[in-house]
Amino acid sequence: MQENATSGAGHAEPARVTSEPFGKTPEGTQVELFALRNRNGCEARITNYGGIVVSLHVPDRSGELADVVLGYETLEGYLKSSPYFGCIVGRYGNRIGGARFTLDGKTYTLAANDGPNSLHGGVRGFDKVVWAAKVIPGEDGPALELRYTSPDGEEGFPGTLAVCAVYALGDDNALRLSFEAKTDKPTVCNLTHHSYFNLAGQGKGDILGHEMMIAGSHITPVDSTLIPTGELLPVAGTPFDFTRPRPIGERIDQEEEQLAFAGGYDHNWVLDKPAGALGLAARVCEPASGRVLECWTTEPGIQFYTGNFLDGTIVGKGGQVYRRRYGFCLEPQHFPDSPNQPRFPTVVLRPGQVYRSAMEYRFQTR
Repeated sequence: MQENATSGAGHAEPARVTSEPFGKTPEGTQVELFALRNRNGCEARITNYGGIVVSLHVPDRSGELADVVLGYETLEGYLKSSPYFGCIVGRYGNRIGGARFTLDGKTYTLAANDGPNSLHGGVRGFDKVVWAAKVIPGEDGPALELRYTSPDGEEGFPGTLAVCAVYALGDDNALRLSFEAKTDKPTVCNLTHHSYFNLAGQGKGDILGHEMMIAGSHITPVDSTLIPTGELLPVAGTPFDFTRPRPIGERIDQEEEQLAFAGGYDHNWVLDKPAGALGLAARVCEPASGRVLECWTTEPGIQFYTGNFLDGTIVGKGGQVYRRRYGFCLEPQHFPDSPNQPRFPTVVLRPGQVYRSAMEYRFQTR
């Protein structure tokens, strides 16, 4: 096992990153598992296969640590079947309608892996590749840098896209993820993170009693295939109004067309903060444990998903069975289907430009 450490104050543990083998891909590529630990004893275990956050231990109001993300204990689980547990999503997070888009007069055809649409980068997106990993110095101590170069034409996307992702776990109990990307041809880029959270602890029941606040007064409503219609729908007076904290389950099963399309929440909220500025997107509290999660981002939108497609067929860490709505996702992003929606914020990246995105998952208690 390799270890990188920085000195801590007093009797606190030093912040450190350790690594160990995590298995091999079917092609024989060695995969590593990195453990980021802060001076408070919080720990994020991240593999360079898909940039997956395998586990994330944070304290409750009594100081007891629990793993608050769903996933598997072994690489084999992720290779066999994973609904994007904990991964980096790209080249394009969320859906692109009709699995095609037109850029500079040329139409590009993508893999239709979600009905008629392309989802989360296609059949072999960034969640299913091995990233080059190294430990680097960071503001909060050692950080994990992951790099991947997506070749021109991969999954139908134009341009060679060079991506750098950096994970850091601060002593403020915040897991930070920043992205940079460059291309050699005009392309589209929309990267995000896809952990399934349960603040009671992974496998500890559904998340319907979690209290959610989302700092967005509009959503981008969708059609029956979950592609945005192009409208911006005010949330006031609808089950999508989380401008004040309310239990996730309070209105999730109301007879409402948008909820029916997704089987619950699986929608993009338009954030009220200035675009490009790091700001609060959502706050979630689990009343029994007192754990609070704040999601901050530079992105203009956030996808809130309530694990509607978990069906009890996945057995995760510790033998826990993951049933419907046992986890929720907060995915900072540009809006779904933006390449086909000229009124949405652009996702076009051109040579000479640098794509940048930052998100923080800040853990507290109350």
